[in-house]
Amino acid sequence: MKKIDFKKMVLRRAFSHRGGGIEISLDSIGRKYKGFKMSAYQNYLGGDMVGRIASDCTMDDWKNDKKLVEVSKQLQRYFYDLYYNVSDAHFNVLQTRPVSAY
Repeated sequence: MKKIDFKKMVLRRAFSHRGGGIEISLDSIGRKYKGFKMSAYQNYLGGDMVGRIASDCTMDDWKNDKKLVEVSKQLQRYFYDLYYNVSDAHFNVLQTRPVSAY
């Protein structure tokens, strides 16, 4: 799958030192996905540390759809680039952390 330009797909976004998230519309991905949304988010773990960037989708069983899994990976990286824009090494370290402290 080619790289997705998420700029026109963003419905809302919020960032803080305690994490945040971004939500997109999947309407432009294909007719099958019209009306569905996907988000990438990051939670605060405590101790001045945030967790892994995770994704979720309003479509049931989306993790079994190869196209949506790829969109999810790209959206996680898009979130990272908007918020951090540091390095691949930092992204890879973040992605080894848990999603939540609970």
